[in-house]
Amino acid sequence: MSVVQADVPALTDRLLADIADQLGRPVPARYAAALRAVPRHLFLPDRLWLRDGTGGYRPCDRNTDPDDWWTAAYTDTPLVTQFTDHAPSSSASMPSMVLRTLLLADAPRTARTKPGAVLELGTGTGFNAALLCALYGQDHVTTVELDPVLADEAEVNLKTAGHVPAVVTGDASVRLPGRALFDLMVATFSTDHVPDLWRERCRPGGQIVTPWFSDWCVYGTLALATTAGHGAEGRFHPFGSYMPVRTSTSVPASNVPSEKGSSPSGVRSTSSLSPWAVAGGDLDAEFHLGLTVPRVSFAWDSTGEHAAIRLWLHGADGVSVATVDYDGHQSEEFAVVQEGPRQLWDETTAAYARWERLGRPPVDRHGLTVLEDGVHQVWIDAPEALLTRY
Repeated sequence: MSVVQADVPALTDRLLADIADQLGRPVPARYAAALRAVPRHLFLPDRLWLRDGTGGYRPCDRNTDPDDWWTAAYTDTPLVTQFTDHAPSSSASMPSMVLRTLLLADAPRTARTKPGAVLELGTGTGFNAALLCALYGQDHVTTVELDPVLADEAEVNLKTAGHVPAVVTGDASVRLPGRALFDLMVATFSTDHVPDLWRERCRPGGQIVTPWFSDWCVYGTLALATTAGHGAEGRFHPFGSYMPVRTSTSVPASNVPSEKGSSPSGVRSTSSLSPWAVAGGDLDAEFHLGLTVPRVSFAWDSTGEHAAIRLWLHGADGVSVATVDYDGHQSEEFAVVQEGPRQLWDETTAAYARWERLGRPPVDRHGLTVLEDGVHQVWIDAPEALLTRY
């Protein structure tokens, strides 16, 4: 037996201390008890993939490198648990992010007394479902997983840990189990909209908590309160970077535009806005752009094939594209080319200018109202301060 393996309580103590550091306060007693009752290692496969420090992943096997495996299991970090088509397709989320989501999703009291009142969207390894069972009782928890292999593995993990919630295999974007209304829905993947189905199956006054993504930025967590008539309203919170939702009709990752390609031959201009201002890692700016410049993604090209450094913008329409070039010498003016029906750089610069005029609002000043007809309205500070709708 590994030296590390021998003392799971000590490893859990260390993990709780790391989570407390992330939270900036001690872990509330109820949640600390849940984490102690749900050993993370029971929900991890024998082979994990860890960051290798060069942008890729390295395998870590429990049988050949037990100390490394056990240390990773109780470190506050996300762990890739499955690869599909040479890309990560499932992961064990960072424990502090799991806890932040559960704290944000603190269910109404009715969720603790009504069977089936809590619905998890995306079972994954089963770890989050087990925590929900510890918090609300296993008879009150249903969890849905798209991948049948993951669903079966999660059910085994849950039983090993002493929990038997209802585990359902299916596509949570198109169908939810049963007909009952839920008091709380918690997603373990990110989405770029709130499906009608989720709102229809959440009891008025209930909660929907989901990580968020846009084509521009995978970041943020949305907490919504549902209303009569299947509307919803709430705010974004500045944490969470989860894998985007996979559905039974998801587009393969190979169809995502790459940073390379022929230079566009459209309208040429120059810009004083630095490409790093909009795509250089400022999450507040990138989150705002993702909400207000819809269906646009970016990629960096540092190969030197076209310019010293190039920022590519791609529209989801497949024909709109823009490039912003840094010549390697001066950073006061950048060469821009835009092609297609959308002038993507013009849209981006206008949205960035508005973000600055608004005082560079952070993520948690943004909110979302979903109307009964499914229209999404993005706002700043209050629903009356509308930014955009889609």
